[in-house]
Amino acid sequence: MRGEDVDMKLARMGDGAEIFYTLQGEGVSVGMPAVFVRVSLCNLHCVWCDTDHTWNFVGTPWVHEKDAQPGYQKHCKEDAIIEMGVAEIAAEVRKYGCRHVVLTGGEPLLQEEGLLELITELRKDGGDWFFEMETNGTRLPGESLMAALGQFNVSPKLANSGVSQTLREKPEVIRGLVASGKAWFKFVVEKEADIAEVMGLVKKGGILMDRVILMPEGRNVAEIDKVAPWLAERCRDLGVRMSDRLHVRLWGDRRGV
Repeated sequence: MRGEDVDMKLARMGDGAEIFYTLQGEGVSVGMPAVFVRVSLCNLHCVWCDTDHTWNFVGTPWVHEKDAQPGYQKHCKEDAIIEMGVAEIAAEVRKYGCRHVVLTGGEPLLQEEGLLELITELRKDGGDWFFEMETNGTRLPGESLMAALGQFNVSPKLANSGVSQTLREKPEVIRGLVASGKAWFKFVVEKEADIAEVMGLVKKGGILMDRVILMPEGRNVAEIDKVAPWLAERCRDLGVRMSDRLHVRLWGDRRGV
């Protein structure tokens, strides 16, 4: 199948798609210049999600922390999604001249066929492309996509996400991602009790401790800094990595950064 024959649903930003060049703000690649491609749609609906425009549409029953903010409304699906062909997406990515690409969402694996075609399309020039995928750890990619990707940034959700355990916990998927040798596992932490839950998921999924990353929850610097000091100590004591939210510190709770 040719790349131009595949349409994908991307998050709309302004008059186009949410494709932008920035620094990776989280995880093991923090600080790395990269082109982000944000797909729409997600199979989970976290109450603190900072990309709720990819799933929190008018008419859906999902609850979000922003519901309490004056003037906040669910997103009109038709306005929040833009459909683009893979060849068109690839052309937008190439404009930035950066061969490090982060495929994010939403949940990218809901559009696995399109993403595999996008990678294939971009590699037609024979360049040294590197692709990261950000995923929630509930879906295992097929062999072709597994081979095409250089890195998985897996973010299994905890109870603090507000998502039911049956939806968010898929140990068999986690084990499959561990077996790839390409996965890092980032957990969003709000309180001390979350640490015990993380350790339980690490055991269930067979995750190696040197692939565990803990990150403070927060959509602004003040919220992050309520958690970061004590979480840093816990990471040191556990011997695991800590991730800040660099993009939030630099640019705040904004899209396209």
